[in-house]
Amino acid sequence: MLLAASYAGVGFGNAGVHLPHGISVVLNAPAVFRFMASANPERHLQAADALGADVSRARPDDGGRILADRITWFIERLKLPNGLRAIGYSSADVPALVEGTLPQHRVTKLSPRPAGPDELAALFEEAMAAY
Repeated sequence: MLLAASYAGVGFGNAGVHLPHGISVVLNAPAVFRFMASANPERHLQAADALGADVSRARPDDGGRILADRITWFIERLKLPNGLRAIGYSSADVPALVEGTLPQHRVTKLSPRPAGPDELAALFEEAMAAY
């Protein structure tokens, strides 16, 4: 974890990420993990297991859902905002969110699963509420 945190710090420093990044990641994470799971289902199950989810009877196809559910469990218990809607966004903001995301090549081009405008719009819509 220490090595991963160090790598993340170096990456964030070079990517221009700053204060809002943490909550942005958390609020979008459940939708993104469900979307990305097909790219590497086993890794999603490993992450869910590391976060305390019971994956003993899970099928590989369940990885994204289980990991997203576990992240949502933390969001609820930590009393974080329930999705993007809870911090003032609405479906009317989705086109602007997509437009702002598309040029962020440092993250979009590294995605293990391609995500164009339609996929991004669906992710933002799904991230409007976590639970």
